[in-house]
Amino acid sequence: MASSRSLLRPLRSLGASSTPTLCRPCIRTIASTANAQAAVSNESSKTPKNLKPLTQEQRDYLDSALRVNQAGELAAVLIYAAQSPILVRSKPHLRKLMAHMYDQEDGHFKTFNGLIHKHRVRPTAMYPLWSVMATGLGWSTAMMGYKAAMACTEAVETEIGGHYNEQIRTLLEMVSQWEAEGYDVGEELSNLVKTLRVIRDEELEHLDHAVEHDAQKAEPHWLLTGVIRAGCRGAIWTYGWHLLWNVYTEDQRIEGNPVCYKTIVPIGCFPCDDNQNT
Repeated sequence: MASSRSLLRPLRSLGASSTPTLCRPCIRTIASTANAQAAVSNESSKTPKNLKPLTQEQRDYLDSALRVNQAGELAAVLIYAAQSPILVRSKPHLRKLMAHMYDQEDGHFKTFNGLIHKHRVRPTAMYPLWSVMATGLGWSTAMMGYKAAMACTEAVETEIGGHYNEQIRTLLEMVSQWEAEGYDVGEELSNLVKTLRVIRDEELEHLDHAVEHDAQKAEPHWLLTGVIRAGCRGAIWTYGWHLLWNVYTEDQRIEGNPVCYKTIVPIGCFPCDDNQNT
């Protein structure tokens, strides 16, 4: 027994000593290599891009675009909020469609709220006007029947889709000019273009839904859609001049403090009774 124990001691000691002397240096070498690669990767990601500073005109355009878009999406949410209870009561099969369009518009509104807050752009001060006009338009067209309500969606989304297309074209021209001059394009601007494209496509989806649900059978279709489209264009034009009037005022941009949302009323969930038949 003594001899067997004496034979095991060197084996145990060899086994115990082999791991520290052979494996740990390898682990340290691998770890140090990985750390070095990570450091190089971090350094490359921190390499400053060749970004061209925005001109004051470009800043003003982006501010006004976010503010107009937020106001437009607020109006869309209020239109659907006024239409939905009336339409769902008279046409229960429209509940799913109205909820879908309402939820998307609410998502658009929240998206622009987030962008306005992130970039410290002052929200619209014309909330009371948009609230009255949008709610009145939604309620009155719903009272005229579901075809008139769908014609309202057709008219509004036609103008809004064109409005977003114009903004996307302007931003892409800005990007093309920067790239031609050898500048990089910032991630935030690229993401804004992507966001506008997604929202634009969803607005045009609403237009298709409206046409599929008898929007063009509303009477008189040409007059109803013509008046609503003219109203949308007038609202965008009026709001554009309102922005130009305030563009050089001292409080155009809020510095150092979060944006105050006193003019924004929180929008709730789809405004219909959950017990309604689908």
